[in-house]
Amino acid sequence: MNDFTFQNELPELVKSITDNYREESIFLANSCCPKPNRSEIIGIIREIRELMFPGYFAAEQIREEVADYYVGQRLNNLYEKLTPQITRALIHEARAKGEVCFKKEADCKERATQISLDFMKHMPQIQKLLVMDVQAAYDGDPAAQSKEQIIFSYPGLYAIFVYRFAHILYQAKVPYIPRIMTEYAHSRTGIDINAGAVIGKYFFIDHGTGVVIGETAIIGDNVKIYQGVTIGALSTRGGQALANVKRHPTIEDNVTIYSGASILGGETVIGEGSVIGGNAFITKSVPKRSRVSIKNPELNIREDLRNE
Repeated sequence: MNDFTFQNELPELVKSITDNYREESIFLANSCCPKPNRSEIIGIIREIRELMFPGYFAAEQIREEVADYYVGQRLNNLYEKLTPQITRALIHEARAKGEVCFKKEADCKERATQISLDFMKHMPQIQKLLVMDVQAAYDGDPAAQSKEQIIFSYPGLYAIFVYRFAHILYQAKVPYIPRIMTEYAHSRTGIDINAGAVIGKYFFIDHGTGVVIGETAIIGDNVKIYQGVTIGALSTRGGQALANVKRHPTIEDNVTIYSGASILGGETVIGEGSVIGGNAFITKSVPKRSRVSIKNPELNIREDLRNE
């Protein structure tokens, strides 16, 4: 096909695509209304990380005597960046519901300001939780050479870090942004933690690839899980009818879940102190201090195939 042929075909192609726009409003998605900016939100995640662990990710070396200035400047920058993104999210959701009056938009701006302030107030508490998560990784992984190595390089810690801040916004009922945050972490780490999950202190994900933790999951303190673990819903066939229903399990304190295990269902409870073996498939509750394992399949080893 030469350029001349393409130019002849172009009007029909344009019409076909714009017809799709008219038939399905989802394509334009209220394009006149500003939506949260994904790139800005990713930048906010990076800035939060630099504030939480400045000795590892800040562009400049931070001396203790200027720490107050550094923290004050960072908090102010984050507030100035986060507030308009929350405002956009709230206004976009309001317009999608047909709530387009000026007063509603003013209410959204006021609410965004309060949510941003509350978010900042949670930061010291989340920072302390992250220190415990680092300690959990160090205590739980004999391959960890130092806590510094964990902070610099462990994908599990990164996914937990993003989740803990996204969870604050989820609890404040901010649309769009919590999911953007956790899906960005998912794309970087292969670990999918829904911002709605409730996760206690001293949490460790070892290796991590393929871990899924659903929206209504509840995970207690001192829980350790390995790669490929699913803490998921038993069935999602009900679709939106299941929204706001507890669909995911409860994992009590001091539980270890080994690789490939699937634990499903909103009524499923893994009792405190239990150990779930690799590849277990669990849809019913497990009592406290239980050990669940899959019977080893029989191995058939054939030697010296050269004579066949």
